[in-house]
Amino acid sequence: MDEESAESGERPTPPEILGRREESEAAFWRLKRASDKWREDRVKRVLAQEGEGLLTTLGRVIYISICVLFDGVVMMQIPVSMGKTSAAWAIYVILLMVAVKYQREFYDRWFSLDISQIDFDRPQ
Repeated sequence: MDEESAESGERPTPPEILGRREESEAAFWRLKRASDKWREDRVKRVLAQEGEGLLTTLGRVIYISICVLFDGVVMMQIPVSMGKTSAAWAIYVILLMVAVKYQREFYDRWFSLDISQIDFDRPQ
């Protein structure tokens, strides 16, 4: 509450309530800004990969393939060997989450891209 309106006894004016059309239009523009940001970051990552060597590109593909095989084949042996019980699936899910977390950290460490150098002139 505002000090002046509290002293004079006036009630503060409530914020303007948006209509259904204004809310949907505001939601549309928020969604559009988010998708534009995602698209710009994706283009920057593609442009940053243009200068890298063939071994780095192949290493990235091989690393992801190994991670998928490990997560899908090797880790799946946990619930299969434990009899497909609820406890086995719970252990599998927990270990899978830990494995994916570390796989992502290693991927970011080994194959990170510097997109901070790329800047597009955006009309305001």
